[in-house]
Amino acid sequence: MSTPDAYVPVAITSRSGVDESVHFGAVVVLGPSGDVEYAAGDPHVAIYPRSSNKPMQAVAMVRAGLRLDPDLLALVCASHDGTPAHLAAARRILAVAGLDDTALGNTPSFPLDEASMHQVLREGGGRTALQMNCSGKHAGMLATCVCNGWAHDASYLDADHPLQRRITDTIEELSGEPSVHIGIDGCGAPAHVYSLLGLARAFRAIAAGGAGAAGDEVAAAMTQHPEMVGGEGRDVTAFMRHVPGFVAKDGADGVFAGALPDGRAIALKVADGGDRARPPVMLAALAHLGLASPELAELVAEPIRGHGRVVGYVRALVP
Repeated sequence: MSTPDAYVPVAITSRSGVDESVHFGAVVVLGPSGDVEYAAGDPHVAIYPRSSNKPMQAVAMVRAGLRLDPDLLALVCASHDGTPAHLAAARRILAVAGLDDTALGNTPSFPLDEASMHQVLREGGGRTALQMNCSGKHAGMLATCVCNGWAHDASYLDADHPLQRRITDTIEELSGEPSVHIGIDGCGAPAHVYSLLGLARAFRAIAAGGAGAAGDEVAAAMTQHPEMVGGEGRDVTAFMRHVPGFVAKDGADGVFAGALPDGRAIALKVADGGDRARPPVMLAALAHLGLASPELAELVAEPIRGHGRVVGYVRALVP
């Protein structure tokens, strides 16, 4: 499991010309062969990938018979912003199975998108499962259960449910290692623990054809519809838009992973669970592979503000 010595400094936050905070973490970069090309910290550190598991969960669903249009499959892989477009897509997934949003078992929440959240509040609304960023994944899970004749009540979130067992098998297959623990994610679904290296390998399998036809379908959906995976202004969407073929997914508590069709892959974890170091470190890892650009750097920059204006940035120390 995670230990403090598994992590090294990976980024620094500066304010008004003075370094203010140091962010520790671990990073692993795989070359085209799948071998470790670069590592900072311990690539074998065991982590909760959290929502970075969603593409592997989607592969399991497609293998189990889930059939969706690419934009909807991208939403199954998403931690979406909860905009009207995202909510409409989640409802379309549920409709495929003859369900509506009352079937969702994920945790109620407000939209991540600030404008959408304000609109909900202006209209007197509250937290709902549909608005929660994982509703696309849960809609996909329910649709998969229905098409297989599996229970689609609250038990679909149990680790021993047929769907969740298939997801566990798929994650272990694609990561190349067993899960060392299965906890409960923020949305209520099972949350698997395995190594950072295993996470990079799982993304490599999906992006480079190692996950079969289902993986190819998931990779195509995500790269064709990056706005569904995150949303406008989200770093995960910007990375996929500006790095051709890059299959990427952010995860809560400082996780980010992605891979390319040629087999190169990246996975990172910020030790304290903070998210602001993720984009600069991912950008630095892509720069190591010759894939960063000034335009992308501007889009994913993490500015530090003082009295309403930018007074500093988070900068990566690796690779």
